[in-house]
Amino acid sequence: MKTYGIGVIGCGNISAAYMKLAPLFKGLEMRACADMNMDAAKARAEEFGLRACTVDELLAADDIDIVVNLTVPAAHFEVSKRILEAGKHSYSEKPFVLSLEEGEALKALAAEKGLRVGSAPDTFMGGAHQLARAVIDEGRAGQIVGGTCHVLSFGMEHWHPNPDFFFQPGGGPVLDLGPYYITNLVQLLGPIKAVAAMTGKGRATRTISNGPRDGEEIPVDTPTNVHALLEFANGAIVTLGASWDVKAHRHANMELYGLDGSVYVPDPNFFGGEVSFATPDGVDVVEERGHPFSVNNIEDGRGTPRANYRCAGLADMAAAIDAGRPHRCSQELATHVVEVMTAILKAGEDRAWVVMSTTCDRPEALSPADAQALLV
Repeated sequence: MKTYGIGVIGCGNISAAYMKLAPLFKGLEMRACADMNMDAAKARAEEFGLRACTVDELLAADDIDIVVNLTVPAAHFEVSKRILEAGKHSYSEKPFVLSLEEGEALKALAAEKGLRVGSAPDTFMGGAHQLARAVIDEGRAGQIVGGTCHVLSFGMEHWHPNPDFFFQPGGGPVLDLGPYYITNLVQLLGPIKAVAAMTGKGRATRTISNGPRDGEEIPVDTPTNVHALLEFANGAIVTLGASWDVKAHRHANMELYGLDGSVYVPDPNFFGGEVSFATPDGVDVVEERGHPFSVNNIEDGRGTPRANYRCAGLADMAAAIDAGRPHRCSQELATHVVEVMTAILKAGEDRAWVVMSTTCDRPEALSPADAQALLV
């Protein structure tokens, strides 16, 4: 397999995870990074042995094949557009654009240039979520007719030193965390047909409670409390609660209800976790099947062991380019998810059902052997 030179634009918090984990995967070689703040680019470059560049220098570099776009969401479209115009494949953090129109524009440009566009999240490729998919695909739960998923907390200002963008248009719990949940639902159940929602916000301002800006108030200009109904093309109806106005709760991350049993799915924000199958007779933990993306390889900020294989989607895209096959974190999937998320916000404004104009195929399942083939 060819080794693809990887460049990164955007050297904020998330860039360290990509740079640290890329060496786990075949075909990826991190070579350069860029940021509007050259000091940030130089710091990351020194930390990970990369070349610090301006954005223009990185886009012109002959040794860069794929550029990873880790800028703030409001900049994703313009930066991805520049990447494609430079003749390089683009892989973006989520959400890869903020409107359906932007997604369609990138699709047309990528087709014209013969280039790939990929987008996080790739957590649905994790061992836990592929195990849940196997339970569903094998028919153990029967036809999935309903479900619930919840992503609820009291906000990002408590841990992020610069949380402003989370509370501006393009942020909020739906566009920030919704990609993990909605993408996983699509890979488990297929595309979404229509949505309805109610939205609101608990506070007009938020107070940063960490870091050098501790105590500073920032405005809230996007909904922070969202409750939606998702109607899937296969007939399933799933409720989604996404809020940053919740101090405590007892909701599970995701439950899917089939005619023969229920599947309890762990947090789609992570690659691993425990999958359970339940019937009226009781609940059983589903036995892990040796998926390498279930193996704990880090500790999170609280010291909890986690499986973190960020870059799996990037590696799969590189392998797919090499093999001439579709990649799992596809532009079609990401565009559909963006339409669903923006439709939820629109439905909340209009108090009406919104029917989707896009669809997509379920990404191909990632077996333990498929995952192992991506690893060094």
